[in-house]
Amino acid sequence: MDRKLRDFLGAKTAKSFADVLAIETVGELLRHYPRRYLKKGELTPFDELEVGDQATVNGRVKKVTVRSLDTKAEIPLTDVQKWTRRKTLTKVVVTDGRHDLELAFFNQPWLATKLTPGTAALFWGEVTMFRDIMQLKSPGTEILDDEDLSEAEIERRARPFRPLYPATAKLPTATIERSVKIVLDSLDEHLDDPIPELILRKEKLLGLREALQLVHLPDTEKDISQAQNRFRFEEALVMQTILAQRRAVTDALNAVPRPRTEGGLLDEFDQRLPFKLTEGQAEVGEEIFADLARPHPMHRLLQGEVGSGKTVVALRAMLSVVDNGGQAVLLAPTEVLATQHHKTLTRMLGELAEAGMLGGADRATRVGLLTGSLNAAARRTAMLDAASGAAGIVVGTHALLEDKVQFADLGLVVVDEQHRFGVEQRAALSQKSGENTPHVLVMTATPIPRTVAMTVFGDLAVSTLTELPAGRSPIQSSVVPAKEKPDWLQRAWTRVREEVGKGHQAYVVCPRIGDDVKNAGDEEGEFAAGEEDKGTKKQARPPISVMQVADALAEILHDLRVEILHGRLPADEKDAVMTRFAAGEVDVLIATTVIEVGVDVPNASTMVIMDADRFGISQLHQLRGRVGRGRVPGLCLLVTDLWPGSKSYGRLDAVASTTDGFELSRIDLETRREGDVLGVAQSGRRTSLKLLSVLRDEEIIFTARHVANSIVSVDAELAEYPTLRSFVRSALESETTEYLEKT
Repeated sequence: MDRKLRDFLGAKTAKSFADVLAIETVGELLRHYPRRYLKKGELTPFDELEVGDQATVNGRVKKVTVRSLDTKAEIPLTDVQKWTRRKTLTKVVVTDGRHDLELAFFNQPWLATKLTPGTAALFWGEVTMFRDIMQLKSPGTEILDDEDLSEAEIERRARPFRPLYPATAKLPTATIERSVKIVLDSLDEHLDDPIPELILRKEKLLGLREALQLVHLPDTEKDISQAQNRFRFEEALVMQTILAQRRAVTDALNAVPRPRTEGGLLDEFDQRLPFKLTEGQAEVGEEIFADLARPHPMHRLLQGEVGSGKTVVALRAMLSVVDNGGQAVLLAPTEVLATQHHKTLTRMLGELAEAGMLGGADRATRVGLLTGSLNAAARRTAMLDAASGAAGIVVGTHALLEDKVQFADLGLVVVDEQHRFGVEQRAALSQKSGENTPHVLVMTATPIPRTVAMTVFGDLAVSTLTELPAGRSPIQSSVVPAKEKPDWLQRAWTRVREEVGKGHQAYVVCPRIGDDVKNAGDEEGEFAAGEEDKGTKKQARPPISVMQVADALAEILHDLRVEILHGRLPADEKDAVMTRFAAGEVDVLIATTVIEVGVDVPNASTMVIMDADRFGISQLHQLRGRVGRGRVPGLCLLVTDLWPGSKSYGRLDAVASTTDGFELSRIDLETRREGDVLGVAQSGRRTSLKLLSVLRDEEIIFTARHVANSIVSVDAELAEYPTLRSFVRSALESETTEYLEKT
């Protein structure tokens, strides 16, 4: 399996595989699986054909005619190319020398120039009878005369299932098929299998040699199913083994236990809470406290709907650490979000965050803020509070990762919006805790189906918040087809005015900042490459910008207090805008997706998302979570120039139809490449999963996870499983598993 293809296929063909598909070895070729199969039928002699059979025959063309279905007149074969856009019937009579068979092709007159009398070809389809003449219904065909084929080659091409491979013009599927057959014929009967023999028997899986034969040269649909299931399990086992090894490494590290203590800041905070924790918040809190009490680092993912109360859960975990003499860090991806978190935590703690200050509680700590834009004095104070331990909680951005930022006793790292940070950044914070590894809590507001969470974040325990706290208002969402119904867009602006007239506030969200096209993909937006117009794809106009919308609304909303917010504003200006909006001094905020997460203004009731089709489903769900955060019902208007019926319009309909983020995440995954889900899209590389689907193959992944845990628990280095160890090593060295580095 490790031998070079040139040893079997010759230097020229081997070079084509290397250049076009980056395939260099036998194993790589045999794991280039068919993308689908062309179903034919068994190769059958003419005199054994029976009506109703799905059959394939090998014959020569005896006669071919083309006639118009409109005029019923026969068309000269020299003129057939002129009839490609008209209704025609091409009849081909084929023979084996003794018996004839008739084939009918509708609206394919060009076939008459290919299937000329004397041409040898394979034909397949359902055998039918019409006017006492035996025919093949909806026939398929493959011409054989292009090459000098042996009987064995004809037999191979006539197999009931013809594999069709991911291919290119330079390396067509027929070449791949022939090459696969050559290397299959050269394989040893016994191959080292990454799946242990005991597991093969227990899970009733095919061995490697048999599975390779059946996945490339199947005779039945059962062959295909059994072979594919075996390779799906193999992919899942390798991936889950990597994650199991990571969990084992984490479990072996030392961490300072931070058990919940009575009479501390946490108890004081709980007593002052103006609301009751939801059942989910309480349960997840207990899971986290149990993890923090262990002498090994917690590694937990906390996911939940927008507004499900993750911040309260995280703050209670941080207070438990502070009660044990440690410090906690909250790492946010943007300055706007870090500043918002700092204000939220400070407000929630009240005098409990005013240690050493006049009016501070007897038991109190400080909440520090460290971002790149702080002035020198504020930065120096924040760093001193972190290094001395005066700040029990420190909120910040990437600035926290700098070498000169030190902590007295870092016990917990909370990472918000995990997908925005790499493994190196998380490790940089972990190294600031000296000999002991800090506990880690990862938060995401993007709901992830259980199987995907287990696959992508497989080395983290997963906690999920599904219920919303009491008092959250419902959000109504509607699609506004601005091009088809421009009056609806005008009505949207009227609705904004009405909401402001009631004393509420509104967001208007745009995909980009300015008018320069080169920055169309700047900062936060995520949008389609083209616009679908009544089922056709056409060149997209640049996505609409904050500046364009601000200019357009200057007249429409002239008497309202309108301001703009985007990521390129200076930090103090961004902070000032958000402060004014939160204080109710701004009626309408025109912004990019810088307000996507963490921004909490209960009085904001309405959001208008311009060019909504330019955003992903999960991002739209995140955005609309900024409204309806108080007692006021939320309204989200998804504005698009697309026409109803297009695929992208359908995504907007899906968002408008439900506020269940987990249901939307499944829809999102079903419409996107899995590489996007698993993180490889950011690197421009395709997913490493070839047959395995994290949504469809849930049971396979669960089983593989159990098997991997069992193996790693007794043999973490895989000494007894050298072939599996080799596959794991190859996967870790391969660029196609970079998605694992997300965790």
